[in-house]
Amino acid sequence: MRQFLDFEKSVAELETKIDELRQMGSQENDSGTSGINIDDEIARLSEKADKLLRTTYAKLTPLQKVQVARHAQRPKAVDYVEALTTEFTPLAGDRAFGDDEAMIGGLARFRGEPVVVIGTERGHDTESRLKHNFGMARPEGYRKAQRLVEMAGRFGLPVLSFIDTAGAWPGIDAEARGQAQAIARSIDVFLQAPVPVIATVIGEGGSGGAIAIGAADRVLMLENSIYSVISPEAAASILWRDPKLAPAAAEALKLTAQDLQKLGLIDQIIPEPVGGAQRVPEDAIRSVGKVIAEELAALQDLTGAALVQKRRDKFLAMTRTALD
Repeated sequence: MRQFLDFEKSVAELETKIDELRQMGSQENDSGTSGINIDDEIARLSEKADKLLRTTYAKLTPLQKVQVARHAQRPKAVDYVEALTTEFTPLAGDRAFGDDEAMIGGLARFRGEPVVVIGTERGHDTESRLKHNFGMARPEGYRKAQRLVEMAGRFGLPVLSFIDTAGAWPGIDAEARGQAQAIARSIDVFLQAPVPVIATVIGEGGSGGAIAIGAADRVLMLENSIYSVISPEAAASILWRDPKLAPAAAEALKLTAQDLQKLGLIDQIIPEPVGGAQRVPEDAIRSVGKVIAEELAALQDLTGAALVQKRRDKFLAMTRTALD
């Protein structure tokens, strides 16, 4: 069953009416009566709903994009891994403490070529969300990512990462096991990887928990995804002591893909189906795969030393832009 966001109320009403008419048409056909008039009405309402959906998504506010990025039915990291790769073999554990299921990763083939894939996994339902800790990794998750990237470097395998997390887990247990150090070390390992690294923000990219697996040669973002140092709600609470000012905070944070591309912080925006990736997940995943393949092809002739240098220069340039 499709879940609608609050700003999609008008679309939801139209689509509910369409579903009711389809049920009526089915009942009429079963009884042998004509459903021509109902079919015409369904076509008219469908066209109206499609137009309304396009109009709505053409003018989303930053906070509305936050809602889309967090949509429960949006495809998750595991969906991209399953659809875009073959022979996926997951690797578990950080060889220090344990395994963190908020961070998935392993060996796979992308379009026939061996790669290492890494992703923060939110889960699809209550059970899987609890299992994956809602995509918020602990230190062992980032150490797992480091282990995978270092292995990729040894064997000359490109790294594909999929980012979808509100941020690293802020619990006492994570802090006790060195959360900040694990994130910093993960960023360093990604920056020093002598292989192509492509990161894709598929939903929410939150703070250090996201950049820990996002220090890449190419940073891609889906059209309605977000990438920010802090959530709008938290920023509003800190700055103005009022979480109700989240819309203003979302605007100020410049967290949309479009804003970040203008600032030079990401490399490419990947279009989504009308109404967001959650409406037609297969199309969204296919688009991501196409762009990743193109970016990998552009990086494949660079040496390890050249990749590391270009990656270093890229992130230093971002720092200079921020200081300016």
